[in-house]
Amino acid sequence: MANSSGQFIPITKAVIPVAGLGTRFLPATRTIPKPLLPILNVPVIEYAIREVVAAGITDVALVMSPGMEAVSDYFGHQAVLERELRDRGRDELLAEQLEIAGLASVTAVYQDVPKGPGHAVLQAREFCDDAPFVLVFPDDVIFGPVSATEQLMQVYREHGGSVIAVLPADEDDIPRKGIVGGSDPDSNGVMTVSELVEKPALEDAPSNLGIVARYVLDNGVFDYLAEERAGAGGEIQITDAIEFLLGKSPIHARQLDGFHADTGNPQGMLDAAVYVESRNNPDAAARLKSIIDG
Repeated sequence: MANSSGQFIPITKAVIPVAGLGTRFLPATRTIPKPLLPILNVPVIEYAIREVVAAGITDVALVMSPGMEAVSDYFGHQAVLERELRDRGRDELLAEQLEIAGLASVTAVYQDVPKGPGHAVLQAREFCDDAPFVLVFPDDVIFGPVSATEQLMQVYREHGGSVIAVLPADEDDIPRKGIVGGSDPDSNGVMTVSELVEKPALEDAPSNLGIVARYVLDNGVFDYLAEERAGAGGEIQITDAIEFLLGKSPIHARQLDGFHADTGNPQGMLDAAVYVESRNNPDAAARLKSIIDG
């Protein structure tokens, strides 16, 4: 969507679905919402918020189930903690907590009945207010010199429309992912999308490029989502809503640069923690090896 000067409208809003039982992390998730589980000492959801804020987002809708208010509360002021830190003269630590509370304007949006990822996004239609928006599924963390959201924003600022993050998928994973097809990627890993298939059989997949939890989306996806059509797995799928836009507005995919981990499972969380520690601590590799070797 372009404004009167022909430039594409700046995107300032992001939708981040955080509902889910987190069964792969039981018993921890009996009382702790999965998005608050930490990679070392930083919750997964903070990485997602910081990523979108660094790409120019100012307003974030967290789509959650009732009872998950702790996730949005994390980004508010913690009066008791802040007072104690101030009284103890812990100025640096206090400044860090105040910075978290000022990252973005965070709104809680509720999904009362889980009907799939597309249904979660639909709950944020009023929040998006007819404008294009960023969509992030926070279980997937992506680290790199340029954030995943900013990589998509760069494509949006050139082409407009919708932009999808993709990475090559193993054959075993293709039937579990949304897969895109289209032109050969250019030197920047950008391709024009002509086909999207959610969870295809291997022989029906248009490529091996799987969608990875980051999107810039034309607001027109809500026209499809509002019909609440069930797709793969009997759920309302965001991939189907993007496919609805084919021929109506541009759709591009960008192969992401950076380290990717799926923190929706314990192995991915461990991978992310090892990556973060190795970047923060030059002695991490030797320490980890000594622990493994006993």
